[in-house]
Amino acid sequence: MTPADFLPPALGPQRTFALVAGVERYEISPRWNLRGPARDALRFARWLTGPAEVPPGNVRLLLSPLEDPDALDWPDSPGMAALRSAYRPATEQHVKAALLDELPKCDGDLLWIFWAGHGYLGPRQELMLPCADASSGLIRHLNLDSALRWWRTDLVGQRSFPLQAALVDSCRVDAPRDARWNFGNNDYGGGSTVPGRRQFRLYASREGEVARNDPERGAGRFTEALLGELGGRSVRESVSGLPGAALSIHRSFQELRERGEGWQLPQFIVDRNWDACSFLDDELSGAGPAGAARLDQEAWDALGELFEGRELPRCAYEAYAWAFKAAGCTTPARGGLPGDDLLEVVQDLDERQGGCDGMPLAVPFVRFLADRAAAAGDVRWADRLTDWVRATRERLALPVLRPPPPPARRKVLHVRLETPPGGESGFLARMWLRGERMQHIWESEGQPVPLDEVREELVRQLALAGGASGPGAAAGQQMHEAVDRVEFHVPYELLDADFDQWQVPRGPVGRRRALGLLHQVVVRCPDERADTRAEWHATWRWLHDRGGRHPDAVRVVTDAEVTDTLGMELAAGPEPACVLAHTTAAPHSGLLEAVLEGGLPVAVWRRGGGAPATALLDLLAPAGPDGRPDPGALDVLALPARVREVRRAAVGAAAGAARAHQPPAGGDRLVLLWDDPDDMPGLRSLA
Repeated sequence: MTPADFLPPALGPQRTFALVAGVERYEISPRWNLRGPARDALRFARWLTGPAEVPPGNVRLLLSPLEDPDALDWPDSPGMAALRSAYRPATEQHVKAALLDELPKCDGDLLWIFWAGHGYLGPRQELMLPCADASSGLIRHLNLDSALRWWRTDLVGQRSFPLQAALVDSCRVDAPRDARWNFGNNDYGGGSTVPGRRQFRLYASREGEVARNDPERGAGRFTEALLGELGGRSVRESVSGLPGAALSIHRSFQELRERGEGWQLPQFIVDRNWDACSFLDDELSGAGPAGAARLDQEAWDALGELFEGRELPRCAYEAYAWAFKAAGCTTPARGGLPGDDLLEVVQDLDERQGGCDGMPLAVPFVRFLADRAAAAGDVRWADRLTDWVRATRERLALPVLRPPPPPARRKVLHVRLETPPGGESGFLARMWLRGERMQHIWESEGQPVPLDEVREELVRQLALAGGASGPGAAAGQQMHEAVDRVEFHVPYELLDADFDQWQVPRGPVGRRRALGLLHQVVVRCPDERADTRAEWHATWRWLHDRGGRHPDAVRVVTDAEVTDTLGMELAAGPEPACVLAHTTAAPHSGLLEAVLEGGLPVAVWRRGGGAPATALLDLLAPAGPDGRPDPGALDVLALPARVREVRRAAVGAAAGAARAHQPPAGGDRLVLLWDDPDDMPGLRSLA
């Protein structure tokens, strides 16, 4: 694919240089450690010093293996023996010394850069490759894009290295937008661009995707395929055949997809040969593998009519994720929907090709929408979607499609409290039970009642909902199974009340348990949403469109940030959707005013404030690769269940802390504001 006269006449092993790096161990956390990259680097170095006959003195080998380097399987050859005594750890200092100081001073025609290890995309989509000395304070790394720009400038001798190839076996997922992920700013600058200097880049994954590694065999799938293509080729043969090798690798991974092993495997977006022209044929650049079904024009025309004027429904992300499962594929590692309207989502699905049976991913997506529309009462649209699925399947001869899972059934007991208009003591109260349908179950009938009476009635209604006739042992045993969540719709001044600590009968001996241990307990404040209704609904929709997870979904607020302008900041966009209040003062000093003014549907704080022993993020968010909680991995939509888990764990922790004379973590004092604008029973006043 590359003409012979394209290569420099003197190109050969003596004028070929390389940086080869494999990083398995990282200082930042044992969770980052990998098994395989160091072995991949050794295998690439073996090809260089073996079939390619590159002198070992031309290779800069950087290794940071999990185990003792001497325990690695070093190939028995003179070239590898020389590298074994010359390799260095893959620290940032050694990477920069080799790539930006030593190699540019060499007189060569070809530079190979091979890297195996972790990889992240920065805010400008630059590829950041963490080094072995990446730490929690600073994730030291190689900015590959900046380094390659540097290598095209006159800071490298103008007659040197007209050919440069970067081969990277790493993921290309977005780095979390969290201050604790401090990559710094590695921009190496550069001089004037030298015309005619050509670069070839081949990556093991597309933007936003992960690259597979086999830890048992200690091999990356990309490296294995690459070395299989290079085989026994010489330097000149490998350079001229590199575009063809990339094409072959690309095809082999598509065959894996066709066999139903999932689309989320190493794939390639770099489709340029040494002449900077596209070398991928039509099959790889968009038409898809032979026989793989895609939507035809008739299907697209019908979808245009079906989706016209339709906003993304609340179930859109569920439908998107289920489409992959129905077609036997893996859901994308990058959470959230790929577009802002239904047609954009379908376009993304159609380009992914579906699973081994040729099912276009768009078809199960539409089928899911039809089922949920029918369940929500939008029968006409549901029927039209169902007709589209049936007609598309018949026209494209698609296999049978199993039905989507039914919506999760959850019983929720709503308790609404209002301050009496005349200022009397007590509260006006009403209760609803929502399961398969909504039913009004109790009301104070216009007479204010004290909170103790509301609590007693709640206990009675929980027992009735559980199928028991009273608050005795049987009722206690049934309550947790009957009602999943209790939602308190309250005036602003009751948001910090201890509803989750209300005592409920439990067990055969009159034992009582806190309501928040038996049920998910949340508070709501819908009456304060009148001025921010648009922001409230938009933020809730934004959160659902991203499946509850997004780097910007959660904001941690400290005392210093609770200012008069915080509410305006929170209302500036649909994100964040959730605030975690790491404040030491009670939230009524300004935090909750800002949350409601910003239109945020979700917030978590500690009742009464006070200095926390454990940060809320530590309690609620799963640990990231560095071993610390990752806000981007926190599933906001799962917070009611997660908060209950934390409350239960705090019961045992409090007893242990008391025995050890330590302050409790405070998990039993959590308050969760959870205002779902799509589920608002009884909006009219009780007065």
